[in-house]
Amino acid sequence: MKKTVLTFGLIAGVMISVLMDGSILLLSKSGSGHSMALGYTMMVASFLLVYFGVRSYRDNVLSGQISFGRALACGLLITAVTCACYVVLWEIVRLNFMPHFMDGYFTAQVQHVHTSALDPATKAAKIAAIHRSQQLYANPLINMAYTLIEPLPVGVVLALVSAALLCRTKPLPSSSPSASIA
Repeated sequence: MKKTVLTFGLIAGVMISVLMDGSILLLSKSGSGHSMALGYTMMVASFLLVYFGVRSYRDNVLSGQISFGRALACGLLITAVTCACYVVLWEIVRLNFMPHFMDGYFTAQVQHVHTSALDPATKAAKIAAIHRSQQLYANPLINMAYTLIEPLPVGVVLALVSAALLCRTKPLPSSSPSASIA
């Protein structure tokens, strides 16, 4: 399982990383109006490799049979490798190429609250919450945890779906030459 997990996890990790870099470049030129939809679309596209990895493991290593639990374990491990690549790349990009990205993000959030039609007490509470988040985000471990929370649910869902679709405990009937003649 190790070879399959590393192969498909690293391919998905590279894929999600390249797509993320491309989207950051695209959104910096066009604005971030659709960034959430684009981001999750990229994640789903990358995590489709979970399905192909589990199928490859089932067909090439386990002779076409796999239990739901083993398929889920394989899918979750591929997801873990992919998520680790995502977190590492985001930290590299954020620290080296976009050191003020989060400051701009939090400033935009505060501006959004200021321009909303909320009462002053609610505005103050929301702004205080944004500032607390900004302070938490300064901690590298919390920053990594927040970053991990983005792709992890997508990967877990695709691992569950893949395990459900691919689990097979009985071998497929083999097609013998005499069966095809009849």
